Amino acid sequence: MIHRRIALAGALLVLAAGPAAAQGYPVKPVRVVVPFAAGGSTDIIGRTLAVRLTESLGQTVVVDNRAGGGTVIGTEIVARSAPDGHTLLVVPAPFTINPSLLPKLPYDPLNDFTPITLINTTPLVVVVNPSVPARSVKELIALARAKPGVLNFGSSGTGGSNHLAGELFNAMAGVKMVHVPYKGNAPALTDLVGGHVDLVFNGLTSAYPLLKAGKIRPLAVTSSKRSGVLPELPTLDEEGLKGFEAVAWNGLAGPARLPKEVVDRLSAEVARILGNAEMRERLRAEGSDPVGSSPQAFATFLRDEIAKWKKVITTAKVKP
Repeated sequence: MIHRRIALAGALLVLAAGPAAAQGYPVKPVRVVVPFAAGGSTDIIGRTLAVRLTESLGQTVVVDNRAGGGTVIGTEIVARSAPDGHTLLVVPAPFTINPSLLPKLPYDPLNDFTPITLINTTPLVVVVNPSVPARSVKELIALARAKPGVLNFGSSGTGGSNHLAGELFNAMAGVKMVHVPYKGNAPALTDLVGGHVDLVFNGLTSAYPLLKAGKIRPLAVTSSKRSGVLPELPTLDEEGLKGFEAVAWNGLAGPARLPKEVVDRLSAEVARILGNAEMRERLRAEGSDPVGSSPQAFATFLRDEIAKWKKVITTAKVKP
């Protein structure tokens, strides 16, 4: 009987300690790992959130850039961290692509992390060189079907979001366009303007200046809803490719077994930050749509994205 009472008392102390620790969270500076070098869109998102979370959490929130391995290095650091909410990860789109692209990841994307919230999504835009005789997606599909293997599309590199968006287009439209990989978005766009590639599935942010200058022609966006930046452009879903969605995105996650109270607080704080009119306007000015989802919705999003890209990578036989 005495042993039972001692065990019960111990269990109650453990249960009480969790919420108490969560209520006092954070008790030290919070590190937000960005698995890219400084300066990119994911880094900007991380730093913007860090400044505002510092104000709302009452502790310093710092960004730690850990680039390398196609985001694997920084991601693994968070997977191996203590589940106390003091080490977080800005989760980018490769998180859901790498499991099907890279063999033997040092972590399980679904079991080694705690989803907190989807921060933002950025649609890709289907842009063609003005010499391409297609002024709509339907005309592009007809042209590609009439000339299989003739049209080509550039990307920032094999296995990237814009490459896989093109392969998803191939599969859903029943066409065969040739992939031309580059070392980054900039050279792909340069060759698109120069007429060396026919089209690119590119992030709206970096393509926007060329669109305004009339150097490339936009046909559609790849998101499920029209973009607030270019509301006149239809979605690929509207153009007949039902269910098509391929967006760049960023989320927030922590290591597995993160206390629910910590998860709920961080999710609420990020949603509040994204609800700020100035913050929403800033993101939309860069071609991005703020989200601020629940942890459960973000977990579902991650599972769906992993399944979608696994099918695309397997069908297209994409190799890193």
